[in-house]
This record gives sequence, C-alpha cells and structure tokens, in this order.
Amino acid sequence: MASEERKVEESLKQRVYRTLRARVMSGAVAPGLPITINGVADDLGVSAMPVREALHRLVADGALEYLDNRRVRVPEMTLSKFEEIIAARTALETLAAIRALPHIDTARLEHLQEIDSQIDEAYAADDLLRSTELNFLFHRTLYEPGASGVLLDLMESVWLRLGPFMRLATAKLEESYRIDRHAEALDAIRERDPEALSAAIEADIQDGVGHLGRHFLGNGAASPPPSAN
Repeated sequence: MASEERKVEESLKQRVYRTLRARVMSGAVAPGLPITINGVADDLGVSAMPVREALHRLVADGALEYLDNRRVRVPEMTLSKFEEIIAARTALETLAAIRALPHIDTARLEHLQEIDSQIDEAYAADDLLRSTELNFLFHRTLYEPGASGVLLDLMESVWLRLGPFMRLATAKLEESYRIDRHAEALDAIRERDPEALSAAIEADIQDGVGHLGRHFLGNGAASPPPSAN
C-alpha cells in the first residue's frame, strides 16, 4: 500500500509540474506578475506541497524566479537577455532541423501541415494562447525524428524562457510577419533541402518573435501592468 501511495504522490507531483511548465511555455503566465503557492493550489485543486515542489523545479529550470519565500514570478526580460535567447534558439533549432530532415516521413509531414493549419485557425480566432502552444508543437514535431533527448531538452529550456514573449509577438503578428515561414519549411522538407530548411527556421525565429521582441523591449513595452496580488 505504501508503494502505491508513493506512486500516486509522484504522479501528482509530475502532473502539477507538467501543467505549470506548459502554462509558462505557452505564455499563460505573464512576465513579472507574482505566482502564489496557495493560488496555484486552489486553481489546480491540489495541496500546497506538489505546487511548492513544482515551482522549485521551474526556478531551477530558469523559467521562474523567487520574489520571497511564498511567491515566484516569470522573470522580466531585458534586451540583452532576449538577444541571447534568440541566438540560442536559432543555433539549436537550425541544427535540430537539419538532423531531423532525413527522418521526416510522409506521415510526419502531413501531421506538420495539419498543425500549421490549426495555427492559422487559432490566429483567425484571436486565440493567442492556443496559437503559441501549437507553434511550439509544430517545432517539436519537426525536430523529434532523429533527435536525442539532450537536444530536445535544451530547446525546451530555451522555450520556457521565451514562452511569455511568444504571445507578445503573436499579438502583432500581421504587422511584421507577412511571409509564412512554416510553409517555407514544409516546402524545404518536401524538396529534401537542408539549407533551405535551416534558412526557413532561422527566418521564422528572427522575423517573428525576434523582430517583435526587439521592438517591444527597445520601446520599454515589455513590463506588465501592476498586479493586485
């Protein structure tokens, strides 16, 4: 019985961690606003302990930072930090795309096309949270074939730091992102062209969240509104 209870407890801890991690990565948690243990516990319908452990893990992941002994937050972004994140994302993802290309079969290509269509639908519905989640799903689905857990873990670590700003970028997507870089990437996969695929992925990162993040941070628009919490 004790063994089964431990398994249930570990499963709960993992569920809470994965839920919070996904929220941060998708931008559901705004930068700078405090997160309380009790608030998250009430929201998820769990006790404070698994929430506290999940928040500790996310701080260790670099996704959150401590305010005091009871609150954490998504760190606010600086322009220099943002540039470093964009550079890391570009380097990791162009490498991952080239490594994945020989292993992407017809079924995966069709799946990528379907995800890209869902992204368009989310944009049309002005569902920024869903579009951000789907964007990361598109990239992960592209990179998974032939990728080691190490490379995927590194990319997800970068996405955790960038996620809140992805929604900031998609809010102004039509202003600066007129070329469908995902379509370019899919065309490159069909042509089995690693250079074109690498160029499409780099342009997707630089012209999308990269361009808009620089614009917002350069104009001091990245700070969140004051919180009442």
